[in-house]
Amino acid sequence: MTEPTASRRTVLCCAAVALAGATAAGCSSSSPSPSSGSGGSGKEEPKSAGPIDLGPAADVPVGGGKVYREQAVVVTQPAAGEYKAFSAKCTHAGCLVNGVVKEQIQCLCHGSRFGISDGAVQDGPAPKPLPAYQVAVQNGNLQVTKG
Repeated sequence: MTEPTASRRTVLCCAAVALAGATAAGCSSSSPSPSSGSGGSGKEEPKSAGPIDLGPAADVPVGGGKVYREQAVVVTQPAAGEYKAFSAKCTHAGCLVNGVVKEQIQCLCHGSRFGISDGAVQDGPAPKPLPAYQVAVQNGNLQVTKG
């Protein structure tokens, strides 16, 4: 049995994430595709049976956002009371985005940037927008439904 080896893309991705001060858990050696968890295993993301409770909506700043790494979700608030949710997996190489800065969702693996209101690519190399999810606020908490 041979040991699995890391591809050049995986090594570079993880190095970039590590240099940025984030964990290397978001790196993926697979081509862009929906995958589950924060490990980038390349497995298909399971359809959600119901909404995921992400906690207080107050944690998401107006004009910014928050990345929920364990759930691979990023929630933004482009305007007061208007919440948007997207997959936190970059459409370029599957790395998890690392944060929301200056009204852009940012992926440090290769420099992709996405709009906080629609997930659209604002700076490549990402080939397509982040997939959008349904989001609602119930009892002050964010409820996100994937799929």
